Amino acid sequence: MIDLTVLNPQQRTAVEHTGGPLLILAGAGSGKTRALTYRVAYLIEHGTAPWKILAITFTNKAAREMKDRICSLAGAEGEEVWAMTFHALCVRILRRDIEKLGYKRQFVIYDEDDSMRLIKDSLKKLNLDEKHFPPRSVRAVISNAKNHMLTPKEWLEQAMRTDPDIRNQRYYDVYERYEKELRGNNALDFDDLLLRTLELFAENPPVLQYYQDRFEHVLVDEYQDTNYVQYQLVLLLAGYRKNICVVGDDDQSIYGWRGADIRNILGFETDFPDARVIKLEQNYRSTGNILDAANQVIAHNLGRKEKALWTESGAGEPIVLADTLDERDEAAVISNQTRGFIREGVRPGQIAVLYRMNAQSRVIEEAFVRAGIPYRVYGGLKFYDRKEVRDLMAYLRAIYNQDDDLSARRIINEPRRGIGEATVTLLSDWAAQNGISFLNAALSAEDAPLGSRARKQIGAFADLMVDLVMAAGTQSPSELLQTVIDRTGYLKELEQAKTEENQARIENIRELQGAVTEFEQLHPDGSLSDFLENVALVTDYDSIDENGGAVTLMTLHAAKGLEFDVVFMPGMEEGIFPTTRALTDPESLEEERRLAYVGITRARKRLFLLHAYSRAIYNSRSSNELSRFVSEIPPRLLRSGSRRGEVRRVPPAGMMRSAYVQIPARPDRRAEGSAEAAGSKGALRGAGTNASPEGRGAAVLFKTGDSVVHSIFKRGRVIRTEMMNGRQKVRVQFSDGKIREFDAGIAPLVKVED
Repeated sequence: MIDLTVLNPQQRTAVEHTGGPLLILAGAGSGKTRALTYRVAYLIEHGTAPWKILAITFTNKAAREMKDRICSLAGAEGEEVWAMTFHALCVRILRRDIEKLGYKRQFVIYDEDDSMRLIKDSLKKLNLDEKHFPPRSVRAVISNAKNHMLTPKEWLEQAMRTDPDIRNQRYYDVYERYEKELRGNNALDFDDLLLRTLELFAENPPVLQYYQDRFEHVLVDEYQDTNYVQYQLVLLLAGYRKNICVVGDDDQSIYGWRGADIRNILGFETDFPDARVIKLEQNYRSTGNILDAANQVIAHNLGRKEKALWTESGAGEPIVLADTLDERDEAAVISNQTRGFIREGVRPGQIAVLYRMNAQSRVIEEAFVRAGIPYRVYGGLKFYDRKEVRDLMAYLRAIYNQDDDLSARRIINEPRRGIGEATVTLLSDWAAQNGISFLNAALSAEDAPLGSRARKQIGAFADLMVDLVMAAGTQSPSELLQTVIDRTGYLKELEQAKTEENQARIENIRELQGAVTEFEQLHPDGSLSDFLENVALVTDYDSIDENGGAVTLMTLHAAKGLEFDVVFMPGMEEGIFPTTRALTDPESLEEERRLAYVGITRARKRLFLLHAYSRAIYNSRSSNELSRFVSEIPPRLLRSGSRRGEVRRVPPAGMMRSAYVQIPARPDRRAEGSAEAAGSKGALRGAGTNASPEGRGAAVLFKTGDSVVHSIFKRGRVIRTEMMNGRQKVRVQFSDGKIREFDAGIAPLVKVED
């Protein structure tokens, strides 16, 4: 018997909902996964067959956790529940019936890198310059079209109606060529997994009927992240029963840039007028101060359903607002504070630095390296993106699907066989002319218009592939990988040149072998197809270890769903967060604010918000105002802190940063571009503020003769001052002899003693 007494009243109401549409609005840290898994177990306990329950989420990690928790409640029966991601669900459906769409069941799944290579090939075949049609832009156009269920022709018609630009015709040409190449390779990209499933349902009503009859209950986690195609899939699978339960938080809808549509969750009650709505607002993660700040920030959004998080765990520590001179000073504060927490016993894995853009991580990484702090950056080069791993995976894919031209072309000269790119192009063109795959063309190389040496080299490759395909019929995935390594001589070539880079590649190959072995242990009956599918659906974020031995560095977007004892959010400045492009678009600004809400609510116990007077990013330096998201937090929740942790006066909400100066506390970072590194031997000292009524004004009033330090130009002396429209202009001669003029209200200038 499931113990429902561990649930709060709202969670229990959601779990015991008997049937019909249900919307669970679950705030951050409110126990939504508990409510969802208990609901599944409750349904099983009350007579629903587990294999008739479909529970969908967005990441493999979340799906695994969901399945484990269901099994812990429902026992062995929980294994029969379909708990998986949207993409894994669609792969399972397509493996069964994709032949009805003209594909072979042995289709392969192309990841982002594969798609980019195919787009580049398409651009080349169409004689389009990548400078004028950047592959990433083309990929975004195609992905956006697929997310809106538009064929190349439909996309072009819509695009020309809104923007009759000749470039749209070229995008159409690439989109059409890309689709043709995908189908020819018997391959699907990630968007296709969803789109082809919808197509299958639309063109084959009995297939849709089968799944509608099968699933008595459909549950969807993170519903606010669904795009249009996923939304349509959910509605179709819910079918005539309408036993659909969606769990989500409109305040955490942060993926609009990749197709997620907040209207799906906001419009649920329109789609299902008889829907029941339950709000989960009790938070089990964060302290009261952190939740209060999150509530105050998100309340400024208009497009949301009203809710307010609360907790019984007490107020906790104030949120620390740290003013810093520049990005290196900011990184030093994060490094020093992190080192202090680790000394106090906080596990590095329970500390995270969350930033708006990847470019912010560089100086933080440098500071961590100097301080000897272990860290891991998420969102960088994934394991399966490394060249040697992709090469060996391409062998396995080409063995499994002999129509996969992309993989066959990749491996024909890996390791080196003396087959040049010109020969590959000739063979590829000949294959296209004869309507056969690239691998079949290699098998028929004797008939191809190639030189004798090229024929011999390609013939040897073809013979190798025949042997490997034959081996695949009798060997397990791990045995087959070992055969590929041995027969190709891939590892042997790396071992011959004993370089540090080659050693790292050898270690990655060993790690790949370990991954295959681990897969077989978890899936004793797993086939090559199953392993390839498992790899295709994995993401870098599935491997995040919140209890590990390294500090986590990642973007705010990547952090959703995670939680840490200590969170640092650097770059809290207008133009950085929110980004410049969001400042003129109300919808984008609301999404940025939701992103701030997500960042704040990742913290359990301690939250640090940091901003710099001057910041260099993307090879450009600027001075920006304090982020409006900080100004939206009441001063009562904030404590301004330096790297020594002193309590400082907090600027009133809405006041720009230039009206408030945080003076660095101690001259101890000579190597990090601080004021001391500029040659100051005296202590830094501050002056009072002189803010104008609207909050703008010189933070420090300078006078002729003052010695100053600039974060970039270093030591100098004020040679002239004047007031213009209530703003002080300061002219400074620096030690390099050059004279520069500044607005004292925003310039990163600090007075120093001679």
